[in-house]
Amino acid sequence: MTLTVRVISPDRVILDQQAQEVILPSTTGQLGILTDHVPLMTALDIGVMRYRDQNRWSAIAVLGGFAEIENNEVTVLVNEAELGATIDPEQARQEFTDAENRFSRVAEGDKLGKIQADRDLKRARARMQATTAL
Repeated sequence: MTLTVRVISPDRVILDQQAQEVILPSTTGQLGILTDHVPLMTALDIGVMRYRDQNRWSAIAVLGGFAEIENNEVTVLVNEAELGATIDPEQARQEFTDAENRFSRVAEGDKLGKIQADRDLKRARARMQATTAL
């Protein structure tokens, strides 16, 4: 038995296919989904969603959103997402390094700057990690 997995952003459907297993970056940690999972709704953090089709793992960088699991359907509504296979690994590594440098240079009292730099760092890390499967 398989799961139907859909990843939908406001402007397009990023993924719509069958999978045997899904790992979601929920706000409380990694969440593994197999067939016949109990119904669940969860918030997603910025991170990497992975899914297994046959014996091959694939990754998607997700930038926050929600997931609903019900009747072997995993519906993921995201603000933004990017298939790992479409991300240039070298560019992603460089963006991560740049984001680390910006984060380390934010002034101690600049709370808004720290929040934005942290978000940019998480986004860059997710994109870099999504370039490799499990």
